[in-house]
Amino acid sequence: MRIGLTGGASTPEKLVAQARQAEADGFHSLWYASIVQGDPLVALALAGRETSTIELGTAVLQTYPCHPLLQAQRAASVATGMGRPGFTLGLGPSHAAVVEGMYGMSYARPGRNTEEYLRILTAVRRGEAVDFAGEEWTAHAPAGTVRGAENVPVLLAALSPRLLRVAGEYADGVVLWMAPAAAIERHVVPHLTAAAEAAGRPAPRIVAGLPVAVHDDEQEAREAVAASSVMYANSPAYRRIMAIGGADGPADAAVVGDEKSVETQLRGLLDAGATDIHASIVPVGEDKRGSLKRTRGLLRQLAA
Repeated sequence: MRIGLTGGASTPEKLVAQARQAEADGFHSLWYASIVQGDPLVALALAGRETSTIELGTAVLQTYPCHPLLQAQRAASVATGMGRPGFTLGLGPSHAAVVEGMYGMSYARPGRNTEEYLRILTAVRRGEAVDFAGEEWTAHAPAGTVRGAENVPVLLAALSPRLLRVAGEYADGVVLWMAPAAAIERHVVPHLTAAAEAAGRPAPRIVAGLPVAVHDDEQEAREAVAASSVMYANSPAYRRIMAIGGADGPADAAVVGDEKSVETQLRGLLDAGATDIHASIVPVGEDKRGSLKRTRGLLRQLAA
């Protein structure tokens, strides 16, 4: 079972130590949010140089504030800085509250904006020339403008039918968050695979990200998830994907229960079509350290 964890720490030294430990424990990946160390790409480059096999990816970098040509250059610099394969670029258009509220940019057409962005970025990643003037993005660059990004997979944070189509046509797959197994099976897989097949592209990767907690009191575990996931409960995009999967909110979407129950739920995500699991461990109860250790222990066992 391909299992990754959430990456991030308060200092570069702790980031490196975390990556080394995750690799030693047999985890397949670490996923870094856009807020890690102010720029997760620096953390990825540092951690990548001190590890050998673990995949390090962004989940996710926002597209709007960074031109796709610059984003491709940044990705190439991380791959070069790591000095080994294993960097995955996860991208997403974020949300109106961030793009409009923080950056003061228009979020009127996120679907078109993301599609044009991926068209440019994936073309230059392949080393192709780009001469594109879209409604949202423009790029003019000769072939070979970006070097070193050829082997950097691109995953899209796609939940809507349009973005799932875009992911199937241009990206290497999707990196999901708060999508229950039923949503993956009924919604994500059909839209994504149909688009990839129509474009003549390989079967896409599906990274399923969810809160995970191994705990005997399921209700207490769900309450802990709810307390740590308020922003997702209030997001229209996440509310829609959770509803498609039959969940009323993050507490319902989360993977919680004792060891046997959590293992069954994780295998259910794979049966639904996920290729990878991104487990965001949520500590439960008064003994936070013990709770983290218990959940990590099961995940480590399943990843072996």
